[in-house]
Amino acid sequence: MQTLHLDHQPDQQDALAAAAAALRAGQVIVLPTDTVYGLAALPGDADAVRRVYLAKGRPAGLPLPVLAGSLEQVRQLGVEYSAPARALAAHWWPGPLTMAFGFSPTAARPSWLSDREEVAVRIPRHAFLLALLPVTGVLLVTSANPHGSVTAPTAEEAASYLAPHVSLIVDGGVLDSTPSTLVNVRAGGAVIEREGAITAADIAAALAEANGAA
Repeated sequence: MQTLHLDHQPDQQDALAAAAAALRAGQVIVLPTDTVYGLAALPGDADAVRRVYLAKGRPAGLPLPVLAGSLEQVRQLGVEYSAPARALAAHWWPGPLTMAFGFSPTAARPSWLSDREEVAVRIPRHAFLLALLPVTGVLLVTSANPHGSVTAPTAEEAASYLAPHVSLIVDGGVLDSTPSTLVNVRAGGAVIEREGAITAADIAAALAEANGAA
């Protein structure tokens, strides 16, 4: 297992190239985000996705969330981008907001999403990821810890959990480890399913502001 330290690479190009190459080779890697360390794989690689579930001990019935690098990448997933979603994205993308979308009946979606009713997506506020995601495309990323356990604030702790299953760890230092807030925006609603870095009061205020401006 290889570890790359971002603080040793001012331009991050070596780490970006190594991470992209590992993912394209079907490997599972650990990455820093603006919230917690993530366990990542390319969504179209079924074997890599299977190994993410194995590494984490995640129940097979729990779909993996997605990190995207731009609104364009989000729209390419075929999601239904409602008014509440637009309002929340305007406040917190990039940032610690995950939104669970339904799919547009008229838009095409990638084949790896064909059996899903919704997909949870986030655009992270992290320079390394925002440079990587345009290269790799969207990634399936879940927190780098065993299912049901506390999140790993350091790359070393993530490695101790997941080392047998991971080929590369990108060390971004000590992270805040507060998870993103998850809001379900299917069918034009906005229901908080997990309160995290963004409070329920802040979500309500953003939606009220958007409704007032409409």
